[in-house]
Amino acid sequence: MDRLGLVGLPNSGKSALFNALTGGDALVAAHPFSTTETEIGVAHVPDPRLDALAEMSKSKKVVPAAFEVVDIAGVQKSSEHGEGLGARFLAGIREVDALALVLRSFADETVPGETDPVGALETLELELVLADASSLENQLARKRRPGEDPALGAAMAAAPAALELLHGGTPLYRSGLPAESREALRPLFLLTNKPLVAVVNVGEDQLGDTEELERPVAEHLGEAAEVLAVCVQLEAEAARLEPGERKELLEGLGLGEGALLRVAAAAWRILGRQTFLTTGEKESRAWMFRKGAKAPECAGVIHSDLQRGFIKADVIAWDELLDAGSFAAARAKGKVRLEGKEYVVQDGDVLEIRFNV
Repeated sequence: MDRLGLVGLPNSGKSALFNALTGGDALVAAHPFSTTETEIGVAHVPDPRLDALAEMSKSKKVVPAAFEVVDIAGVQKSSEHGEGLGARFLAGIREVDALALVLRSFADETVPGETDPVGALETLELELVLADASSLENQLARKRRPGEDPALGAAMAAAPAALELLHGGTPLYRSGLPAESREALRPLFLLTNKPLVAVVNVGEDQLGDTEELERPVAEHLGEAAEVLAVCVQLEAEAARLEPGERKELLEGLGLGEGALLRVAAAAWRILGRQTFLTTGEKESRAWMFRKGAKAPECAGVIHSDLQRGFIKADVIAWDELLDAGSFAAARAKGKVRLEGKEYVVQDGDVLEIRFNV
């Protein structure tokens, strides 16, 4: 399961976003460092396609796609030196697959902290760059033998150029470093080499200005990240409600589908993930898979036996299946395709795997 790490300055709204995404109850307080330990929760992503298929199949169980959310202790300056909560912050963040930088925009006299999202972004970037430079220096100093691991050898070959950029104060995600070099660096677990989304935490009174609030952050990051403006406090309150009440509140406030779907969709994109579906009387489920994966690999997402013994896959787009009313009716209309090992699965495909172990 992919992991999204929430990173922010003290009182940025990071823990409130964690609660909004996971329905959790991480401590949220109007003082710095209310989060002192790493919190981990699971975000189950609502999917109207899945709900419609489950209703069609009269499924006894519905399992949405999910990802882990990691709420890490607030970043403070000089984190790379291990001061205060810094060492714990860095230990918690290196294991995530992508980062969400939470940047506060709202002002509140009762809640101290940075309220300039670009200023907060610059501070976070500096700490991440310093941490990466320190980590890379240490790894280069070990003088590992290149032949001990080909992937590690490629990483170490790419490391000097990366270190030069970091010493210049540039995070790798907006350095212009070639994609093949960034891919080679992955075994070194560098923080600024991870996929990124920026969440601008706005106040309720700023909801009409979200595009203006997103723009300076987007200009700073360029093509490096998606930028989303979210009223985290309202989203966290909505997350505590029953689904029907939550939808009514979000729609009433003009928040659409809510932060969970928006942040999840952004995380899906930056991680290169898509969703395929399975449906039946027993269960309807959404499965996350690597974009561009072929049918056997997607079968393996369900179970390794299905990948090992893969023969064919019955495939139909979710909306075509819904229009037909059932797999049997769709087959009768010639809408279900029989695909082999070279088929590249598409987002929203409904699969039935034929296998023999």
